[in-house]
Amino acid sequence: MLSRLSRPKALTVCAVPLVALLATAAFAPLPFSVAQPGMTANVLGENKGTPVITITGAPVRTTSGQLRMTTIEATNPDTDVRLADVVDGWFRTDQAIMPHDSVYPGGENTKEIERHNTQQMRESQDAATEAALKYLDLRGQGVKVTLTLADVGGPSAGLLFSLGIVDKLDGDGSGGDLTGGRTIAGTGTIDTDGKVGAVGGVALKTQAARRDGATVFLVPRAECSDARADLPEGLRLIPVSTLKGAVDALVALEKGKGSVPSC
Repeated sequence: MLSRLSRPKALTVCAVPLVALLATAAFAPLPFSVAQPGMTANVLGENKGTPVITITGAPVRTTSGQLRMTTIEATNPDTDVRLADVVDGWFRTDQAIMPHDSVYPGGENTKEIERHNTQQMRESQDAATEAALKYLDLRGQGVKVTLTLADVGGPSAGLLFSLGIVDKLDGDGSGGDLTGGRTIAGTGTIDTDGKVGAVGGVALKTQAARRDGATVFLVPRAECSDARADLPEGLRLIPVSTLKGAVDALVALEKGKGSVPSC
């Protein structure tokens, strides 16, 4: 039929469904979330008036410096993200467009997602505690650790929790602070054997870290390239794959001796 139409009419006929398709895409919700740098919290200090790490059954050190866990903030799970949001976020360094399921893997509604994130945080805290006490040879010694961090879910604070426990109990192992008095930030999951796992939104977390005063950022080794993207000026990346490796790197940085890995 189109072969019998004049060229202008044929183009018009072809354009109609294309325009309709683009209009639908422009206004239809898409399976993405828009993320940006979120809050950070010093695990060696307090969060909303409550100590993040409370330890009983062993002497606890007075620490200086900070160990700041980092987060991203994403659009609510029930917020519609449209084509204009995706295009806008794609060209901004302070936002990231992420698949909805990678940000909210725990279910389809807000309550399911909150329940999933809370469970992940609880499991992460348990793993972080066990990894730290195992590293310090304190398992079974009657040491009790309580971790409290309000309004944060998911497993990505695990590494920083473990480092905070180590710093409060042992510091750098020779009387000094693990932080060397610096503001250290980072991210990474951790398992009970002290292995550090990858997380999402690393490039946004580096921005949150630098915004809140960090000069060093601990990043899962597998995510070095992501962390280098749009890296804020004045922030040094240290890749880690284990709790021991993270402690060793911070001690080397503090004392100015030994090798400090870099991305």
